[in-house]
Amino acid sequence: MDIEAQIVDIPSPPDKPRRFVFVLLDQFTMLCFSCAVEALRIANRMSGRNLYEWTLAGEGGDTVRCSAGIAYPVTYDLDELNREDTVLLCGGIAVQKASTKKMLNWLRREARRGVTMGGLCTAGYTLAKAGLLDGKRATIHWENHDSFSEEFEDVSLTKSVFVIDGNRITTAGGTASIDLMLKIIADDHGEELASAVADQLIYSSIRTDQDTQRLSIPTRIGVRHPKLSQVIQIMEANIEEPISPSVLAHDVGMSTRQLERLFRRYLNRSPKRYYMELRLQKARNLLMQTDMSVINVALACGFTSPSHFSKCYRSHYNTTPYRERGTQRTRLSV
Repeated sequence: MDIEAQIVDIPSPPDKPRRFVFVLLDQFTMLCFSCAVEALRIANRMSGRNLYEWTLAGEGGDTVRCSAGIAYPVTYDLDELNREDTVLLCGGIAVQKASTKKMLNWLRREARRGVTMGGLCTAGYTLAKAGLLDGKRATIHWENHDSFSEEFEDVSLTKSVFVIDGNRITTAGGTASIDLMLKIIADDHGEELASAVADQLIYSSIRTDQDTQRLSIPTRIGVRHPKLSQVIQIMEANIEEPISPSVLAHDVGMSTRQLERLFRRYLNRSPKRYYMELRLQKARNLLMQTDMSVINVALACGFTSPSHFSKCYRSHYNTTPYRERGTQRTRLSV
């Protein structure tokens, strides 16, 4: 393959490359990190110029282990950066534990100096914990959406694949890092180069900040029925104050009996049961990802009685909310 023939002309090459500092949090996910770095590497290759450079940093300046168990050597500890640097935190599992006091203080200090800050995957939590997303639009992996909303009320959380709000950047994780980097490359050096990078990545469907991270409801449930999708959407938006099946049926223009038949036919369960499973799923996320009391988790998921919540939770997950919380704390302390 003739690499020289593929070089993309860019209008005005920069005087010096733009530098990204990837801060690896303990148990970060490889995918969000590797997608971002590869997009930058390919941009350099396709332009025939050193448009971007990057370095790895981590607390302690030694090695950081990703969620797959692989240890990455990092070049820098949490040192002072150049104002022109772009910091991208890479998060993963157990992000609360990885958001240490030292990390949060360092982020606040560098933010005060005007450094652009970003959080990939769950690292949006770390930025929010440092107070750097207050009053900003942001996103985070859908699995962490419920707990994030409960903890950070001053952040305008979206379901987008990525969000750029001023000098704050967040992504939903996974391949969303590619979409973010293609946007940055296009802004820096034009759409032609960004498209060339996407082609090299075999990335044929580029998403924008207007695209949502989760599959559509019909795709998720494997059923394409407009009224069923509409009801499920209403349920997902009303977890704290559940709506009765009769009201749900009325809202989509059908009888309660028709709604029952619809759920039985396509999902093999009643609307009430499906709704309960959605509420319990959110409850489990909150128990696993936040320090909210079990009573507050129950209230946030539409249970006014703690004993009823515990009974339903045990029936569905074969454990109590209190044991679930204790198991999670044991895991985080290891």
